[in-house]
Amino acid sequence: MKKFVFALSVLWIAFGCQDQKVVPVKEELKKVNDYAIIIHGGAGTILKKNMTPEKEAVYTAKLTEAIKVGYEILRQGGTSTEAVVKTIQVMEESPLFNAGKGAVFTHEETNELDASFMDGKTLNAGAVAGVTNVKSPIELALKVMTDSDHVMLSGKGASVFAKEKGLEIVDPSYFYTEKRFKSLQRIKERAKTELDHDDKKAAFYDVDIKNAKFGTVGCVALDKNGNIAAGTSTGGMTNKRWGRIGDAPIIGSGTYANNNTCGVSSTGWGEYFIRSQVAYDISAQIEYQQKTLKEATQDVIQKKLTKLGGTGGVVALDKNGNMSFEFNTAGMYRASMDDKGKLVVKIYKE
Repeated sequence: MKKFVFALSVLWIAFGCQDQKVVPVKEELKKVNDYAIIIHGGAGTILKKNMTPEKEAVYTAKLTEAIKVGYEILRQGGTSTEAVVKTIQVMEESPLFNAGKGAVFTHEETNELDASFMDGKTLNAGAVAGVTNVKSPIELALKVMTDSDHVMLSGKGASVFAKEKGLEIVDPSYFYTEKRFKSLQRIKERAKTELDHDDKKAAFYDVDIKNAKFGTVGCVALDKNGNIAAGTSTGGMTNKRWGRIGDAPIIGSGTYANNNTCGVSSTGWGEYFIRSQVAYDISAQIEYQQKTLKEATQDVIQKKLTKLGGTGGVVALDKNGNMSFEFNTAGMYRASMDDKGKLVVKIYKE
């Protein structure tokens, strides 16, 4: 009997000691912000040598204006939903970004707008694609989530829904900007030239052509109640045809939010983001592999997306208020603010 008790004691000590081992907690798993907000205004070949100080100042000012709108909502106890929508609307109304007023042109010289929104508390979502006459696509995406049984509406049907719900309808000419229209003409001319000549004769550098696949604005916010929301809005790809739809309106690709993990908004070459399910993959790595936000965004963008041949980036914000800008392009218009009011605005790769 004594031997049996002794053996049990040894086992208890052995296993008890194992229980006492201290497992270090990753810093990112601790609460760092009670509320926070992060935005992007598109990623691509954004080089300082191609930017004038004046143009850089204009972009910085607009990013600052946009994020402060959402931040103030969060500071006063407002919801992440309201913060995301209001912030994106500032960028939709600016011709600087490929969304809303500054949307790029399709091959047919029209503007077709896409957007999506997701609520991290309920996992409910709304999205629209190919919209041509709704002033705020992100507002329409939210309305699809809150006022319909669907997740995505497209084209004329989405416009009919918007009108029925009292959203602002505009003439398609509202979205016209001379800069975007000229970009389309240059791209069309480039394509025509390449058909008639060899690549060597046709080769020239044009920032708009190089960035024909990029644009998009997005926002992720965490409010004081611990709720995460994410949204994305875009005009899509310059010279797109056949009703092409990218990743921006696709939940899991361009937008994802889950209170248990994080919120993500993407920007880049949409076809690759769709194939990679970029936004959801980041959340899944946090949930199932216990990765930090930074580890997950780096793996998805710098390894998986890059290996596939995709280019672009994400802004992401986790449930503890950690934030991440991650992109594999030369630059990404981006900004963030934490609960202490610290503002970060950047354009180029560091």
